[in-house]
Amino acid sequence: MPLSSLDRKIWAITVPAFAALICEPLMLMADTAIVGHLGSRELAALGAASTVLSTLVGLCVFLAYGSTATVARYQGAGEHRRAVEAALGGIWLALIVGVALGLLTAVAARPLAAVLASSDPVADLTTEYLQVAAASVPAVLLVLAATGALRGVLDLRTPVVVMVAANVINVVLTVAFVYGFDLGLRGAALGLVLAQWVAAAALVGTVLWHGRSAQASARLKWADVSRAGRDGVPLLLRTASLRAVLLLATLVAAGFGDAALAAHQIATTLVMLFAFALDAFAIAAQTLTGHRLGAGDADGARHVTRRVVAWGLGFGVVSGAILAMTAPWVARAFSPDVDVRTAAVPALLLVAAIQPVSGIVFVLDGVLIGAGDGVYLAWAGLLTMVVYAPVALAIRATEAGFTWLWAAYALFQSTRWVTLWIRQRSERWLVLGSR
Repeated sequence: MPLSSLDRKIWAITVPAFAALICEPLMLMADTAIVGHLGSRELAALGAASTVLSTLVGLCVFLAYGSTATVARYQGAGEHRRAVEAALGGIWLALIVGVALGLLTAVAARPLAAVLASSDPVADLTTEYLQVAAASVPAVLLVLAATGALRGVLDLRTPVVVMVAANVINVVLTVAFVYGFDLGLRGAALGLVLAQWVAAAALVGTVLWHGRSAQASARLKWADVSRAGRDGVPLLLRTASLRAVLLLATLVAAGFGDAALAAHQIATTLVMLFAFALDAFAIAAQTLTGHRLGAGDADGARHVTRRVVAWGLGFGVVSGAILAMTAPWVARAFSPDVDVRTAAVPALLLVAAIQPVSGIVFVLDGVLIGAGDGVYLAWAGLLTMVVYAPVALAIRATEAGFTWLWAAYALFQSTRWVTLWIRQRSERWLVLGSR
């Protein structure tokens, strides 16, 4: 069946968005491979430090999502200058927040390392890495804000090109610093810092170029920064609730023993892999919904929702079926341990079963973000956490078993689907115009 013009637009956004999304984990993968040859302590330190940095970045993803929604809405309304000025407000906010978090990371490096590291030598190495890598935090947040802004103006190519180049630069510099200059783990951190700042400079420079074309002022405007902050707070709370659920699940899994925790890591890895693809569909939903609502086209926004939901559902069905058929082999590929595989296969089958629902959830999340419905998403995230947490804790308290923990994940995703489906069926999120 031939694709409609809307379907082509969806895929024109989804494919480059997916390519850009996987660049960050690929950068971490490259660092892991390079540092792994230094020794187990260095690799453990990188893992501990990456947990800190990935948590900070994950909580600040609102800088990308909020920027995409706001810029897309102004673009749809034909207010190109205001679109770029809103984007620059988000970039200023990213710089302010990034500098603050970078300084906090550097100052708190030692206590953070003490909590996360498995030994004193690893804690020392983690501290060294974090003290250098803290300088990358403002750059990463600038990348998020600029990438979100460029998605809003439908410039999907630039973030991909820049992030691929940043990955190459990171590998070259990290190898040179770690082995050529014998800087060890500090060299890996320095390579990351420089690569991220190159990416930030290129992406922010592209937004500034759009600003000159639209005759937008690049100077700091507190009104735009304030709006970006107000729009971002609900999305921050939404993300925090999702992170809390993931953390609780890991803590409960750990209580069932080493094999269960290892199986949990396998299942979580597959969930995150599928999440990258579904996030790309969600980004298409954010962008196109913002454009339609900005243009005052409620029917068009509804049509976008139906089509992207169909694609998300389709991906969920296909990916779920593939995982269901290959679950034993997937578990074997991740671990030779029989106990781990025995625990992992039922969890993977539950992940497979809930994938169609997950496909709808991710897309509807993107639709409502694109509509600027962050306050509802924050409350929905809190409700979902309130439903999930007692169930997960009861599973641990009653020793129900690891498989039931992933049954609770299915409940978690189903609850998200209910809250999002009810909202999109209403008219309250269909706010038209640039606001």
